Amino acid sequence: MLKLSKLQPEEVDEMKLGVVGLPNVGKSTLFNAITHAGAQAANFPFCTIEPNVGVVAVPDERLDKLAALYNSKKVTPATIEFVDIAGLVKGASKGEGLGNKFLSHIREVDAIVHVVRCFEDENVTHVENSVDPVRDIGIINLELILADLETVQKRYDKAFGMIKSGDKKYKIESDLLKRILDRLEQELPVRGMEFTDDERKYVNDLFLLTTKPVLYAANVSEADMGKNGEDIPLAKEVIDYATKTGSETLVICARTEEEISELPPDEAAVFLEDLGLKESGLNRLVKASYKLLGLISFLTSGEDETRAWTIKEGTKAPQAAGKIHSDFEKGFIRAECIDWEILLELGSYVKAKELGKVRSEGKDYVVKDGDVILFRFNV
Repeated sequence: MLKLSKLQPEEVDEMKLGVVGLPNVGKSTLFNAITHAGAQAANFPFCTIEPNVGVVAVPDERLDKLAALYNSKKVTPATIEFVDIAGLVKGASKGEGLGNKFLSHIREVDAIVHVVRCFEDENVTHVENSVDPVRDIGIINLELILADLETVQKRYDKAFGMIKSGDKKYKIESDLLKRILDRLEQELPVRGMEFTDDERKYVNDLFLLTTKPVLYAANVSEADMGKNGEDIPLAKEVIDYATKTGSETLVICARTEEEISELPPDEAAVFLEDLGLKESGLNRLVKASYKLLGLISFLTSGEDETRAWTIKEGTKAPQAAGKIHSDFEKGFIRAECIDWEILLELGSYVKAKELGKVRSEGKDYVVKDGDVILFRFNV
């Protein structure tokens, strides 16, 4: 049997989140804070043309606690990728501004963090000359809907034209595409529609922009930092809109978060305490983004390393093992699992095993968030 520590982890693609918003809503400021990447946050449209990319660690208190238990030499958190995408203006779907570039970049991400301006500041221009969060959300959503309409219309025309060939699949295809067209023509996103498993596979292959899950980041003023979003009129508009459309909202102050991100950890902790906050808005944003992507982490821990491994919710044990190395999946025998809190409480894996708290799971086991796993395999 091979030892876990002797194999190099497989290369895995990062899940990508696109940070979008109209020009001058605080998008690049927020991105800077998330990634310390220093995207040029200038006060004019299109200062972000090529998307800046940053890989961000997912905050996870479990890792430090397990690392302390095992005296691990190394701690490796889960990561996700944020992409700062150029500010969008009306007419992007027709190629206005940097529209074509914007739409191609957004097509490549797995989910969207939509930054919405919820603060008044006469020194920061607004592309529409006034602050109106729901109108701003509508501008971006409409451009994504129009781009999807064009994609779906082309596919529909082609499928409908093929019905006369007698192949039933074209009738099924055109009926599905007609349902999607009707939805888009009502200026509604595709993500709210219900599909069968087969339909979902087909829709996924269309790479539509409005199927992507969205998290709204309501960017408030420094004076509103730490307040309940429901008590900030402009942020409440975003919360109400998101609730109606089945999305989540996170209230955040990009400027303050950028300042916090530049402080040493101990000073940042004091700063947050003074504001009466348990954790930074950025930590909350990264965690919410991880959840938005439908991701969870299982954990491995030992003297060499304590590590969080990213998997999709619903992943079975052999596929989770394959995240560590393909040999683990090929030769999978079983997964020895224990909840991280039980392991910490008992103080050692050996004791947990003696007390029957380590579960032996087979190939159909669906891995849970926070499972500490030792994979047994043979190749």
